[in-house]
Amino acid sequence: MCGFVGMDKQKLGSLAGVGAAIFITVGLTSALHVRFALGDKTVARVPLTVEPVQYIEQAYYQRDVSYLGLISAGRKADLGFEVVGTVAQLPWREGSPVTKGEIIAQLDDSALQTHYRATEADLDTTRAELELARLKAERQEELRATGAVSREAFDETRLRAEALESRVAATQARLESIQIQIDKASLRAPYDGVIGDRFIHEGAVVNPGTPVVHFIENAGREANIGVAVSRADALQPGNEYLLTLRGQEVSSPLLTVRPDVDPITRVTTAVFSLPADIPAVDGEPVTLRLTEEVPAIGGWLPIASLLEGNRGLWTVLRLDRDGDMAITVREAVEVIEIRGDQAFVHGTLADRTEVVASGVHRITPGTVVSVSGDGVE
Repeated sequence: MCGFVGMDKQKLGSLAGVGAAIFITVGLTSALHVRFALGDKTVARVPLTVEPVQYIEQAYYQRDVSYLGLISAGRKADLGFEVVGTVAQLPWREGSPVTKGEIIAQLDDSALQTHYRATEADLDTTRAELELARLKAERQEELRATGAVSREAFDETRLRAEALESRVAATQARLESIQIQIDKASLRAPYDGVIGDRFIHEGAVVNPGTPVVHFIENAGREANIGVAVSRADALQPGNEYLLTLRGQEVSSPLLTVRPDVDPITRVTTAVFSLPADIPAVDGEPVTLRLTEEVPAIGGWLPIASLLEGNRGLWTVLRLDRDGDMAITVREAVEVIEIRGDQAFVHGTLADRTEVVASGVHRITPGTVVSVSGDGVE
C-alpha cells in the first residue's frame, strides 16, 4: 500500500515539472511577440554615395623622361713644367683656390739666376767696349781728313765697333733666353681655378711635361648629358632646358649636341651651360628632364579607382547612371603608366564613361549607389 502511494507522488512531481516548463516557454514566446509588435519597424538601407570621375580616351599620353649626366669644368688640365729641375716650392693643397697668374709651384732656379747675373755683367762689359770703339772711330774719322790716321786704321776701328754691336745683340738675346728659363721655372695658373690633385711634393726632380697638379677652372662649368639619339634631334641649341642638380631645378641653355654616338652607352652627348651662381663641382651628377609623347590609346584615372584583378589586370567600377542613382559594373583595364596618384589605363571602358573615383573596395559589382555631383575629367 505504501509503495503505490510513493509512485503516485513521483508521477505528480514529474507532471508539475513539465507543466512549469510549458508555462515558462509559452510566457517567453508571448513576450517576444509583444516586443516585436511594439518595437521599431525595419529602416530601408540608404544607397552608398560615391564620387564619379570621367574616363576621357586619348590617342597618346605625355610622360617625363630623365637623362643622367655629369658636371664638367669648362677647362681642366694636368699642369707641369717645361724644363727639368727640382721642385723648391709647392704650397697649395687639394681644393685650394688659385687666381690667374699666381704661382702654383716653383723650381730651384739658383743656377739660372747666377747665370743671368754673369751674362748681365758680360753685357755691361760689351756695351762699354762698344762705346769706346764708337768714340775712337769718331776721332779717327776726324783725323783721317787731315791724313793723321790711315784708312786701314779707321776701317779697323769702325769694323770693331760693328762687331761689338753684334756681340751686344747676342748677349742681350742670351740674357732673354736665360730669363725665359727662369720664368719657366715658375708654374703659374693659366686661369682662375682650384687645385684638384697634387702629384708630386717639394724636393722631387721633374722632367719636362711631368704632371705636377691637376687644375680645374672655376668658371665655364658645363653639363654633359647622354641623350637618346631619337630625342637629340628635337634639342635646339640656344633653348633653355630644365636640369635637376642637388634636388633643385636649374634652367640652362643648350650649347651644342655632339655629332657622334658613344660606342658603349649608344647615346649622344648634349652640352649645357650652367649659370655662374649655381654651386656645382666637377664630376657631380645632373639630370635632364624632358617631356615626350607616347602613342597609346587610353585615359587617365585616379589610382584610388583601381582594384587589383587577375593575371596582372586591374578592374574599375563603371557607373550605369539613372539620374542621381547608378548601378556599378565591373570593367577590366591595363595600367600602362603611373604618374603620382594618376594612372594611364587601357581596357574595356568607352570614352566619356563615368567610374567610381575611390573607395572601390567597399562596393561590389551590381550595387546601387548614389552619385554625388557631375562626372569630372
